[in-house]
Amino acid sequence: MPRLLSASVLAAAVVCGQACDFNIDHQAYIERDEKRFAADKLLELHLYTFDGPIEIRSWDRPEAVIEIEKRGQNKEAVSKIQIIAEQTGNRIQIEARHPGGGSFVGIGRFTSPSAKFIANVPRKINVVVRSGDGSIVAERLDGRIELRTNDGTIRAVETAGQLLAETGDGSIQLEEVSGRVECRTRDGSLRITGTPSVLRARSGDGQVVVRIRNGAVMAEDWMVATDDGSISVELPDGFNASVEADPGSDGRARSELTLADTTGGTRSDRVLRGRLGQGGKKLILRTGDGTIRITNY
Repeated sequence: MPRLLSASVLAAAVVCGQACDFNIDHQAYIERDEKRFAADKLLELHLYTFDGPIEIRSWDRPEAVIEIEKRGQNKEAVSKIQIIAEQTGNRIQIEARHPGGGSFVGIGRFTSPSAKFIANVPRKINVVVRSGDGSIVAERLDGRIELRTNDGTIRAVETAGQLLAETGDGSIQLEEVSGRVECRTRDGSLRITGTPSVLRARSGDGQVVVRIRNGAVMAEDWMVATDDGSISVELPDGFNASVEADPGSDGRARSELTLADTTGGTRSDRVLRGRLGQGGKKLILRTGDGTIRITNY
């Protein structure tokens, strides 16, 4: 069974930073701590917080450094935040827990404790990141990357391998991503650029913009969908796909690129189908209410 390590035991078991400080600003009482881990092999890093943003970026050092910022209205509130660290082999998990609840400060002001993580890690790494309420940023990572928040935006930049980004409420922005890419939001826009081999993107309510760079090749069928909003897809020269664009009952689908064997795309037959280039895997575009536009990148 994995060993549960306190901060002091963890310091003796792994390479762990001793930095810890606190300050009080005009908004809250803040305590900061830092944990260091040697990365002489591929790490699997799990970061969980009940409330707060998470940022994870790569650097060229053979170690992982995680800064933890605990914030609350006062020292008593911050003291209730529990940081649990657990390591089994190359799997490291750091979790911030809190019994729940906040407090009113002055008239009409409510504050609740939070715990923010800032991680600097090797580029090749597997990560699982989850926040109960907070934004997530991931930059220049290569591996299996899972980013989830119940409420907050997600931004990923220059990731490769397998990327899953999911938020209950917020926009998702994926920049220069490659490999297998999946993203979902119940309420928010999606913006994706890069060279994915597999793309699954869905919004419950929001606009979707996809810009595919030169060199992208579909390894499987792609699905891009929104229940309410427009879809814009920009494709490079030489891109091959079998296109199926369904704009729902009120929208229109149109392609500025030349499609062979075209059907639909009219008021009476709204679903636009056709072959782009040599055809091949399906590029499925669907919106419940909105326009679909396919154009050149």
